[in-house]
Amino acid sequence: MKALDELTFDNRFARLGDAFSTHVLPEPLDEPRLVVASKAAMALLDLDPAVAETPVFAELFGGHKLWAEAEPRAMVYSGHQFGGYTPQLGDGRGLLLGEVYNEAGEHWDLHLKGAGMTPYSRMGDGRAVLRSSIREFLASEALHALGIPTSRALCVIGSSTPVWREKQERGAMVLRLAHSHIRFGHFEYFYYTKKPEQQAELAEHVLNLHYLECREQPEPYLAMFREIVERNAEMIAKWQAYGFCHGVMNTDNMSILGITFDFGPFAFLDDFDAHFICNHSDHEGRYSFSNQVPIGQWNLSALAQALTPFISVEALKEALGLYLPLYQAHYLDLMRRRLGLTTAEEDDQTLVEGLLKLMQNSGVDYTLFFRRLGDESATLAVARLRDDFVDMAGFDAWAERYKARVARDGDYTQEQRRERMHAVNPLYILRNYLAQNAIAAAESGDYSEVRRLHDVLTRPFEEQAGMEQYAQRPPDWGKHLEISCSS
Repeated sequence: MKALDELTFDNRFARLGDAFSTHVLPEPLDEPRLVVASKAAMALLDLDPAVAETPVFAELFGGHKLWAEAEPRAMVYSGHQFGGYTPQLGDGRGLLLGEVYNEAGEHWDLHLKGAGMTPYSRMGDGRAVLRSSIREFLASEALHALGIPTSRALCVIGSSTPVWREKQERGAMVLRLAHSHIRFGHFEYFYYTKKPEQQAELAEHVLNLHYLECREQPEPYLAMFREIVERNAEMIAKWQAYGFCHGVMNTDNMSILGITFDFGPFAFLDDFDAHFICNHSDHEGRYSFSNQVPIGQWNLSALAQALTPFISVEALKEALGLYLPLYQAHYLDLMRRRLGLTTAEEDDQTLVEGLLKLMQNSGVDYTLFFRRLGDESATLAVARLRDDFVDMAGFDAWAERYKARVARDGDYTQEQRRERMHAVNPLYILRNYLAQNAIAAAESGDYSEVRRLHDVLTRPFEEQAGMEQYAQRPPDWGKHLEISCSS
């Protein structure tokens, strides 16, 4: 285990130069204090968890101190926001402090969000508030525990710095970890500003550092794009299978690595609703839950356009054609497992779609249904779950098909069924009302609930003694919380 001053920096992105980012120092927060830290994320840097409680930890990640080897840079990029192209965006409140490599040789970006104004702040103050910082921290670590590709969050640092949004709040910083923070919008920026040399340099950087195996293919850039398509198809399949809504799928929020990042007004489904819109600023429902699949393809098409200097249009179209079949294969595989099935049949998609339609019309809790389905035999489970459905006759018909499907699947004990299903069906998810309760306590100076909720969410599939309150349906007020991009 390392101390903070033993981190080893290798600032590869910074070495690309001023065409790609701008040197900016973080603006310190007043009276920085630790809100919460992730031991699992700290382990990625080989850090001793005990250092999180030291004053220097809050000073470093609250903008007061900086490693001599760090080289903080604000990245420049552009992107399509709600379908319209914005020529220049960039890190408006974030800074890439530097890249650290661990003893396993893995490189991790240290990206500080809420670090103050940059040349790309676009009239903003460059700050993040405690509320949004806690949400991003919890979401990053919760998604990772569910097995969904994501950036990580090492800590949240609170402060007494006043920040104005709809009301006065307190400023905070969250330290994010990822192998790269390069996004689709980076490629769009250099494509639309007609800077082919820089675009080629960026492409080489990504290829050599993150898709090196593609060098072995006859067309390395095309192989890289195909891999990006597959990674995004798998990531979004997992979003849909677990009921995660990102909320702001702009191309500047899409990782070139196919991981979830730039959390804004995200939400997990409570009652199943395919048309759910988690961002109250999304008036047209562009980023509704059901639209995440086609928007993923739309965003990949935008990236493909930016890659036309390197790859033929015909090859790009062919690679894009892989997205929906790959998505469907990943999604159906996970939904089979959520239903306790170990084999594949042609009608499985119809079985899944039929269930979701019944859940939609009855307001059935998405997470708890699948968890309870694995508690008992298929026959007993559907009998107990029947009362959750308005269309009981419709559910009875589905239940008969499901029981017959389970019977054909194989001969295994109920204990084996329960163990297998509970390994993929979480008991605990980051419901909006749970996050709000933790935020309200933190805003009053009590960080214990944030830390407790974080701990519960790191073990979402494991029943935890004394934590029953985190595995219940939300109260009515908790289903109607409005979440915006404001942070």
